[in-house]
Amino acid sequence: MSKFWSPFVRDLVPYVPGEQPKLTKLVKLNTNENPYGPSPRAIEAMRAEVNDNLRLYPDPNSDLLKQAVARYYGVESNRVFLGNGSDEVLAHAYNAFFKHDKPLLFPDISYSFYPVYCGLYGVEFEAVPLDAQFQIRVEDYNRPNGGIIFPNPNAPTGCLLALEAVEQILKANPDSVVIVDEAYIDFGGETAIGLVDQYPNLLVTQTLSKSRSLAGLRVGLAVGHPDLIEALERVKNSFNSYPLDRMAIVGAAAAFDDREYFEQTCKQVIASREVLVGQLEGKGFEVLPSAANFIFARHPKHDAARLAAKVREQGVIVRHFKQERIAQFLRITIGTPEQNQALVDALGAL
Repeated sequence: MSKFWSPFVRDLVPYVPGEQPKLTKLVKLNTNENPYGPSPRAIEAMRAEVNDNLRLYPDPNSDLLKQAVARYYGVESNRVFLGNGSDEVLAHAYNAFFKHDKPLLFPDISYSFYPVYCGLYGVEFEAVPLDAQFQIRVEDYNRPNGGIIFPNPNAPTGCLLALEAVEQILKANPDSVVIVDEAYIDFGGETAIGLVDQYPNLLVTQTLSKSRSLAGLRVGLAVGHPDLIEALERVKNSFNSYPLDRMAIVGAAAAFDDREYFEQTCKQVIASREVLVGQLEGKGFEVLPSAANFIFARHPKHDAARLAAKVREQGVIVRHFKQERIAQFLRITIGTPEQNQALVDALGAL
């Protein structure tokens, strides 16, 4: 702690990302990256963009990508917002929508960046407990609030809230912005983007880091009513007018246009997930139902922290959270069949 720090910085509790190990031989199942590479068309588009034009600023509106997203989801481009990863999109949303005299609501077991942003932007919040099965209870959000945010599927549980239940929350909160954070929606859920025409209080955020294998490119998006998008644009243009570089714009647009590759790799991840669930249940694990590219599992006879340490000794990394309610769970990213088998073998050796 430095004497130059402001009281604001001193009191911050930053987000802790998953470990990015320097060792290359580890099987990395801890940060929910896609085991399959980006669309070849995306790679080709980015390579073509490495030319003399890099001396020029990128399009501040990223219109090429906005049009690709709008085309994919069948919406007008004025309903699309883009940012440097969905974390930046969420950060702008906190500034744009959640500074009220009532608390922001989100699940008690959820994306751990939510309370971090509350501390950063001075937003009051209430963590709403999930039920005993780690599911969101819709009725718990029928109370005064300054906004609502939740991942769907939830993270780190992987549990999916049905679209009908999402709509119930929207109907019960017409005066609050409801953000549905769909980082993992493509692995088994139905997007809420189809509801944006009906609900002007709905903002849906997504990322290209998971299902489109572009975690290293840092591209996120939001879809919602033009009034919500305008608010995000105002915040963005007061912060950084050029969040996406030239390669990100063309690469992400090409990834959206390559539906066949996208659908193929999502199916592979889903199939591997179901196989791994069966293998872990065969070893006595309880596995929560997952619609994401990861699973959340615990063993009744083995401490989760010890299991994580022991499989790491055998070259496999999984994610363990210390939060009391989930301290006996492991979050396991779905890898290739070979990577998943390495985990199963490591557990077998224990």
